[in-house]
Amino acid sequence: MIQDISSQILKGILQGIMLLILDQQPEYGYGLGRKLNDYGLVAIPKGTIYPLLTTMEKRGLIEGRIQPSPAGPDRKYYFITAAGITAKNEFTNEWRQLENIVNKLLDKESKK
Repeated sequence: MIQDISSQILKGILQGIMLLILDQQPEYGYGLGRKLNDYGLVAIPKGTIYPLLTTMEKRGLIEGRIQPSPAGPDRKYYFITAAGITAKNEFTNEWRQLENIVNKLLDKESKK
């Protein structure tokens, strides 16, 4: 199951996943957590999401902007930057290469 993915593996790819989501549309922290849940990543603690958003913002991959909320107080929405799009594209290319390698190994394993 997806929720059983090793936390070490997930830590390595979570930034790329978040960039893919934010490239679709800006999102605030809690909303991003819900989107991760919608994709099956239900075991991601909020204590992981917010520090990663801060790190990504410091690296210039995303930009946080306070915006009015349709329900309740203003929220900080995160927008992907040009550097974030570059990082997302690099992640996508690296993921496809890794996927190809792992699939070759799995195919070979299944033929034993």
